[in-house]
Amino acid sequence: MTTLPETMRHIAVAQPGGPEVLHLAEGPVPVPKPDEVLIRVQAAGVNRPDVSQRQGHYPPPANASKLLGLEVAGEVAAAGAEVRGLRLGERVCALTNGGGYAEYCVAPEAQCLPWPAGYDAIRAAALPENYFTVWANVFIHGRLAAGETLLVHGGSSGIGLTAIQLAVAFGATAYATVGSAAKAEACRRYGAAAAINYREADFLDEVMRLTDRRGVDVVLDMVGAPYFARNLRALALDGRLVQIAFLQGAKVEGFDLTPVMARRLTITGSTMRPRTTAQKGAIAAALRERVWPRLDRGQAGPVIHTTFPLAEAAAAHALMESSAHIGKIMLRVAD
Repeated sequence: MTTLPETMRHIAVAQPGGPEVLHLAEGPVPVPKPDEVLIRVQAAGVNRPDVSQRQGHYPPPANASKLLGLEVAGEVAAAGAEVRGLRLGERVCALTNGGGYAEYCVAPEAQCLPWPAGYDAIRAAALPENYFTVWANVFIHGRLAAGETLLVHGGSSGIGLTAIQLAVAFGATAYATVGSAAKAEACRRYGAAAAINYREADFLDEVMRLTDRRGVDVVLDMVGAPYFARNLRALALDGRLVQIAFLQGAKVEGFDLTPVMARRLTITGSTMRPRTTAQKGAIAAALRERVWPRLDRGQAGPVIHTTFPLAEAAAAHALMESSAHIGKIMLRVAD
């Protein structure tokens, strides 16, 4: 058994603010709880919630690491007394409760999954946050089924491309909204039947045209208030609006309930971080059964935009905030 170091490098937040507040620091290696494993991190994903936490808008739960980082890939370096299914040295990717921007990170065993066949650490670390989020929101809360239609706002984001690929893999038709021709081309390349450039056309008009005025069965939205009324109008009878973020505002003025009643619409949404280990573990189990076999076959995998060294986390955050990326932004922590 390899002796663990007492300290590790990690990214710290000097105070809430812009990307420049992120800096490399040294601190103690975390100790796993009875149901957790300690992972020697090789790669970590960068996600919008990390940006919100850095800005001071998304504090971690009381019992979670205060460090940034919600997904990692690496090797099991130690295990709590209750861990039964993972061995030391086993390669895992994990949805963490925080602490991923570091050389070592703890995660509940239930939130760990194996690396798919042929994956390296970067691709494995790109999976948990997006795939947990999409499975929970599109397939559980949104109840997307084969033969139905899905509209994904922010289609070229990590979550957007994951939603498009999984929707198509399970027999649905996906449409996306994007802000450039390059992003539209990427969405089509990864399976979208159409990509709507919101700078050139109104997405509601295009959805009605594409569906012969029927509307779509599910809308996955990250924009929030400015899209809310049009999202409802874009839904078909018995349609479902799934809200997973509100990048442009959370409060909707003058909300008319009539379409909800008249067309039997469902408005739902969720966050991932506050869920219990058991709830996240159930999502992990579903992913392992339904999605991981597809990943093993080389299908519906993550799209990597670029990778930064851990020490350049500030640059990774600046790129995330620019929205110039297509797919995932990653941090390489170790080989």
